[in-house]
Amino acid sequence: MSTIILGITGSIAAYKAASIASQLVKLGHDIHCVMTSSATEFITPLTLQVISRNPVLVSLEDEKQSWKPGHIDLADRADLFLVAPATANTLGNFAHGLAPDSLSSIYLATRAPVLIAPAMNGKMWLHPATQRNVERLSQDHCQFIGPEEDGMLACGYSGPGRLIEEEQIIAAAEEILSQSASDA
Repeated sequence: MSTIILGITGSIAAYKAASIASQLVKLGHDIHCVMTSSATEFITPLTLQVISRNPVLVSLEDEKQSWKPGHIDLADRADLFLVAPATANTLGNFAHGLAPDSLSSIYLATRAPVLIAPAMNGKMWLHPATQRNVERLSQDHCQFIGPEEDGMLACGYSGPGRLIEEEQIIAAAEEILSQSASDA
């Protein structure tokens, strides 16, 4: 069984994290959900806690159960750090080494492979700043899946930016975990 950190950020696609978490649990993985505070506007921590069967970390202030900071413990135990959906804001935090929340703090502390599934408005995705952040993260060995190149977005625009299908995210995660296991 692999330990997967599932990061959820404040995108309308955050509701799809429930399906991703459920499918990963059914595959036998130990899923630990970490949400940005804006993600809680789209899906509740309780939903993800019930599906993952683990407490959900939203804030560094939630880490009062142990002497070891929870975000460091999770970072140490992770076999994969998966963020689905990832917003432009989170990509910027990761690319610039900023840690304003639990998710970004875990990103900086983990040595596990990183898989990022972006989801945002097409104009935001295509903006030069976002593309620079993606390039920087790729140089830092982060792997990306998606976003979809075309489709109807929640904001009413059509174009790139939709979260790639959950099945493709699951398959990419399984591939990374399989490759990591064979490298060990």
